[in-house]
Amino acid sequence: MLASLLSGDYPRSRFLSAILLAIFVGLAFAPFLFSGAAAINTAAKICIFIVLVASYDLLLGYTGIVSFAHSMFFGIGGYGVGLTLYGLDASWLAIVLGLAIALVVGIALALLIGLVSLRVKAIFFAMITLAVASAFAILATQFNELTGGEDGRSFRVPEILRPGFRLLDAPLFGVTINGRIITYYLVFAAAVALFLTALRIVNSPFGRVLQAIRENAMRAEALGYRVVYYRTMANCLAAAMAVCAGAMSALWLRYTGPDTTLSFAIMLDILLMVVIGGMGTMYGAVVGATLFLIAQNYLQPLMAAAAAALSGVPMLARLFHPDRWLLFLGVLFVLSVYFFPTGIIGKLRGRRAHAAASS
Repeated sequence: MLASLLSGDYPRSRFLSAILLAIFVGLAFAPFLFSGAAAINTAAKICIFIVLVASYDLLLGYTGIVSFAHSMFFGIGGYGVGLTLYGLDASWLAIVLGLAIALVVGIALALLIGLVSLRVKAIFFAMITLAVASAFAILATQFNELTGGEDGRSFRVPEILRPGFRLLDAPLFGVTINGRIITYYLVFAAAVALFLTALRIVNSPFGRVLQAIRENAMRAEALGYRVVYYRTMANCLAAAMAVCAGAMSALWLRYTGPDTTLSFAIMLDILLMVVIGGMGTMYGAVVGATLFLIAQNYLQPLMAAAAAALSGVPMLARLFHPDRWLLFLGVLFVLSVYFFPTGIIGKLRGRRAHAAASS
């Protein structure tokens, strides 16, 4: 059963297995393990970004395609669901309709970009995707009547997903099962399903061809594989997953706007998570997204506590001032790249393979 779920792609490291199990348990029981809105919001964001990073790793890590348009597809999913809920009634039909429209638009754009530009060299494709993503972000802010411009759109969700909804009269293990908790588990279930789907794709014959193209596109072409076709299909699949992640984000935030879905900062975060976790390893998306978002959300409060504890040492207290959290986040990233050049997952699997070869 487990082999089928994981498509035969095991972590291949006891330590990695323990980390992944801890992350899964932490996310599965987050509303019951952690108190406060900040903790569950962080857990939901981790679920969303696991899907987003896994979809990007399908492009970068497994196919060798560098794209800067991934946040655009994320935004298409967010706007697709958000605008249908804003314009229509707050119903499940509106969510399905919005997601369907977003998927059609996202896949069509990915197909068009792939057919037009995947024949050129990698750097030119990256520049084309950057230009398209920038143009889309500008359009989203200028169509005020439809998208709300810079302010975005807030919208209502179905009643069962609203904070005021109560599924049970009495708390369950001290937690009130309201619409917010139901929304979290909807996001969590979607993240698990999409991640397992991505794992199945990269471990299928299709995924093996993508890896062959990544290693040597000319050799794959010589063997009879249509490289442009496979790259375009990978681009479409990655775009569809990113659209779904955007829809999950919109439902969780009950808001969609350029800063939350289309910002280039999101694209940079995705790149950092892929590098930290390890390119070409779907499990890297889980570890990279979890570590990065925990650091992003909790490093500043930890530095504030450290600065308060070191108040008697002025130099150290100023060094750990919470306003410098981005500096420390950058240092942590540089250290992770230095000590884990193949990412955390690549390092752990490499150590496991080295130990097996030595024995």
